[in-house]
Amino acid sequence: MTDDVHPLGAGIRLRPVTRADAASLAAALTRSRTYMKPWEPVRPDSFYTEEGQRARLAGLLADRDAGRSMPWVLSDAEDRVVGGFTLDAIVLGACHSAVLGYWVDVELAGRGLATAAVRTICEVARNDLRLHRVEACTVLHNVASQRVLAKCGFEEFAVAPRYMHIDGEWRDHRLFQRILHDGPMTGAED
Repeated sequence: MTDDVHPLGAGIRLRPVTRADAASLAAALTRSRTYMKPWEPVRPDSFYTEEGQRARLAGLLADRDAGRSMPWVLSDAEDRVVGGFTLDAIVLGACHSAVLGYWVDVELAGRGLATAAVRTICEVARNDLRLHRVEACTVLHNVASQRVLAKCGFEEFAVAPRYMHIDGEWRDHRLFQRILHDGPMTGAED
């Protein structure tokens, strides 16, 4: 998996997450907790602690090492985490696909960082990971995230009733996809 750092402008970069990010992730998620509440599952208070993020990172990095996931963070000029992006459920074989999830710190939301990062991740997914398709989903009323996906070439392909348990209820979601290429598969096929 790729470990490149991608500058996005204004001192912000997209880089692979590390174990050392636990405290900074906890701080960013705590700052953004109320802002992200309508789009997130209900999480225990321990999720917002350094210890909770350390445990979460152990799982993310194990999935990365197994080729199932590619987690990144947005970091600022002081290397403070200000967002998180993950290609998850990476499947090769006949599918060559992944599912994209992301969030941006409340202090930087609405500045085009999610769009820049999603575009970069799609390039990595196509060129480095050789994926054919990336999927993403949003709750029906998350218009800002839907705009990010549209700007990045994603198309809505379905609405899934009661798809995920978000903000305390089973919520309908819009499902999006971006086909990265229709060329032949290269490399390992499993």
